[in-house]
Amino acid sequence: MGPKNRKSNPNLVGLIQRLKDASRVNEAPVWRDIALRLEAPASKWAEVNISKLSRFAGDNEIVVVPGKLLGSGQISKKVTVAAYRFSGQAREKIENAGGMNMSIEELVAKNPKGSKVRIMG
Repeated sequence: MGPKNRKSNPNLVGLIQRLKDASRVNEAPVWRDIALRLEAPASKWAEVNISKLSRFAGDNEIVVVPGKLLGSGQISKKVTVAAYRFSGQAREKIENAGGMNMSIEELVAKNPKGSKVRIMG
């Protein structure tokens, strides 16, 4: 039997498969963990505010949000954030603090081993 909730978004299905492949090929369990979180129903996906990111992420750290990054709060740290979705305010606040926004696929391409990546959510 297949999964109970089938994803209908072909981009999301492709991303999940690429994450699992990257995990296998590069022996990086972090990508499989993120893929499994994205396979869950969207109502259970992480929704992380900038304030939480500011509180728990270190300066120059790489953070993955397997869900959506929201713009509530302030951040002054230079953080690289990869998320499935960003709110407009969140994207703007990260860039104003000197950080960088990217998709999860871009992060996998830049860091295939998944070293020094923190999952938040």
